[in-house]
Amino acid sequence: MAGLLDGMRVLDFSAWRPLPHGTQILADLGAEVLKVEPPGGDPMRAYPEIFASVARGKRSVVLDLRTEGGRARALDLAGAADVVSESWRPGVAERLGVGYPAIASVNPAVIYCSLTGYGQAGAMRDVPGHDVNYQALGGALAPRALDGRDPEVPRLPVADLEGGTVCAVLICAAWARRLQTGEGERIDVALADVVAWWVGPHRGVSQPDASEPTAGSPGYGVFRTSDDRWIAIGVLSEARLWSAICEALRLDDLAELSFADRLARTREINTRVAGAVALLDEHTALAHFTTAGAPASPVLDPEELATHPQFTERDLFVDTSAGLAAALPAVLTHGGRVPASEIPAPDAHTDGFSQRRDRSP
Repeated sequence: MAGLLDGMRVLDFSAWRPLPHGTQILADLGAEVLKVEPPGGDPMRAYPEIFASVARGKRSVVLDLRTEGGRARALDLAGAADVVSESWRPGVAERLGVGYPAIASVNPAVIYCSLTGYGQAGAMRDVPGHDVNYQALGGALAPRALDGRDPEVPRLPVADLEGGTVCAVLICAAWARRLQTGEGERIDVALADVVAWWVGPHRGVSQPDASEPTAGSPGYGVFRTSDDRWIAIGVLSEARLWSAICEALRLDDLAELSFADRLARTREINTRVAGAVALLDEHTALAHFTTAGAPASPVLDPEELATHPQFTERDLFVDTSAGLAAALPAVLTHGGRVPASEIPAPDAHTDGFSQRRDRSP
């Protein structure tokens, strides 16, 4: 089955995780992604399992952009590409001879995407950083958070992953226009911007006539069971779901409270919910929630994902030489995803792009 992006050629200079995650989305949709690696390879190869998740089905060529020959070969490949992507700090691509002006001179219709920590312009454009820095600046690690805990290093690199995803969306949008008009695009995405876009400029949720934002939501959170497992419960204003939670946990005296009344008693209610969950083991608690039709789910360790029926029935994981890796999280009826399992060896595709090109703008 052909992928939705068959015919798109992507020359990807990026390394580590953020933008390779974005170009992996394109590859899973059928784009041909040629990964340009420096001598010694992408440093993410030191983490084989993560590398497998961002390199499956891609091609690889090693180029030393500090040499005239490496730059010339890069420009030659760029001339055959629809998309060029890079994630160096601002100015580095230009110094290496593969910045947007140089690429556009050989390929005026190119879609050129840059993903950086703080963008091509801005007060912090030249400051180095990683995911924790971008989450901090974007407000995601704010102290005195709604749950009362101090900031901590997040387990999930949401800036990295969502930044790459935003790039993939914008590249697809630019390519759709290019297919109609032949016009290229210059895309500048900053990881800190992405986090700030998610968080927004307000702490908490404001309610009419409330003196301050609500500190969380009643019955919404993660709660420990008697066998030291955790269960997530998620309810907002839905009276039916709140009633189901109260039925599952035998909290009958709380079942008829309006959402406004629940909000006013958030801390008290969450203490009651936590106490009721703590009396049950995980299996029993989930059985009660399922019977009542309540919104609850287990908190899984990453190692448990590959055997959970929710994910096995949707073929989310594919086998690679580095173990299981997640495929594109979507089911497509006509376009089809391309869950490739091959991980390219460094410089395995010195011929550059393949000769196959099913669709061209």
